[in-house]
Amino acid sequence: MLFNSIEFLIFLPLVFFIYWFLFPKNLKLQNLWILIASYIFYGWWDYRFLSLIFFSSLVDFLIGIQLNKRQNINQRKFLLFISLAVNLGFLGFFKYYNFFAESFADAFTLLGNTMDPSRLNIILPVGISFYTFQTMSYTIDVYRKKMAPVSEPVAFFAYVSFFPQLVAGPIERATNLLPQFFKNRDFNYTKASDGLRQILWGLFKKIVIADNCAIYVNDIFNDYQSFSGFTLLLGGVLFAFQIYGDFSGYSDIAIGTSRLFGFDLKKNFAFPYFSRDIAEFWRRWHISLSTWFRDYLYIPLGGSRDGHAIRNIFIIFIVSGFWHGANWTFLFWGLLNATFYLPLLLSKKNRVHTSDTVAAGKYLPSIRETLQMGITFFLIVIAWIFFRADSLYMAFDYISIIFSPKFFVLPIQDFWSMNTGNHLIYLFFLLIGFILVEWFQREKNHGLELDSQKLPKTVRWAFYYVVIIFCFIMNGVQQEFIYFQF
Repeated sequence: MLFNSIEFLIFLPLVFFIYWFLFPKNLKLQNLWILIASYIFYGWWDYRFLSLIFFSSLVDFLIGIQLNKRQNINQRKFLLFISLAVNLGFLGFFKYYNFFAESFADAFTLLGNTMDPSRLNIILPVGISFYTFQTMSYTIDVYRKKMAPVSEPVAFFAYVSFFPQLVAGPIERATNLLPQFFKNRDFNYTKASDGLRQILWGLFKKIVIADNCAIYVNDIFNDYQSFSGFTLLLGGVLFAFQIYGDFSGYSDIAIGTSRLFGFDLKKNFAFPYFSRDIAEFWRRWHISLSTWFRDYLYIPLGGSRDGHAIRNIFIIFIVSGFWHGANWTFLFWGLLNATFYLPLLLSKKNRVHTSDTVAAGKYLPSIRETLQMGITFFLIVIAWIFFRADSLYMAFDYISIIFSPKFFVLPIQDFWSMNTGNHLIYLFFLLIGFILVEWFQREKNHGLELDSQKLPKTVRWAFYYVVIIFCFIMNGVQQEFIYFQF
């Protein structure tokens, strides 16, 4: 079920009404209703895969209980191994079987032999990369004795399948989200109204920004050899806004929806395109995944101790690329980001921008900050080209055209061939407006968290209505959320 669909428009108020009006004070019934609603939400896509999420939840629920009973370190390690094997086994089979089969077949072909890759018609379950990491965080934290296991199955199953963030995050930690299922939740008007504003901003990002950028991104990438280098660079920039609007928009809707039900999810994006270096970008982009890899992979590998920082950074980025998809383009995308990160690590400047915000307290950035943001954004765009391309050959060919004399060919004919009329001009001004809103809100949680002390009510509501109107008049061709494929 898509957030930007008629089905969800009906589903959400119905779930909300039953949750607050039929079970206002009954925590167990609220949790049960969330579980039922979450399974309906997930089963709307393909009910057959409900058994998969149910089995993963059941395994980790039982292992958590057994970990609490066992004090022998070898027994505890074995139980953790079972959890990791089951979860990563499912993830590996459904997501990577065809990739490895084809890769082995290609390798044998290079050696002069032929091999049948034996591909299966495997459907990738939506959200499996997200809920797998979420349930694994529980067993790992119980194993580390960072939290006590739960004995209430409904609450645990609801935690794993919590519908607002089930299929595309944020990837919640058991230590943050799971305890919220055991606390009495009362309706909070202030929290709910802010949640609605964040949902609206997320829909604007998805419907107006991402889906309209997708029109040109698809045209340019599908026939990139026909366009000038400038147009290809424009395609990369538009994809940067597409994937940001798409993914951060989903996170905004997920966080806002959770607030309607009394839950607080972790912030997943912190205006990443205003980053001054790659290290800062990765502290602001997909925060839930970056911190997951930091806590459950980077630190256990030794972190930056004993001179292993470079090795571990490359491992983290390559694994992150592989997590995103079973394609060599994603692996190279991860490797490229690690390479961009390396100079900061070697010069020990990777922790320069950890807590401050660019031009904090100012309307405009300094010349130095502007150059830093420009260079960082350019590097990100180059990396995104590999993320979007169908193959490594296509990505390298695409970039080679950008850095060729074809860059200076006037793109007028390109825009004419895309036959979009004034739509691209409208989109250009929309992007400028979007950037300005994000800039002035960069120290807030989302774009519509307007200060009631500085802005009168009429101005704030006028802005909300403008956003709603744009969602109706600039809705592009409906696109599935990009991260559904991961």
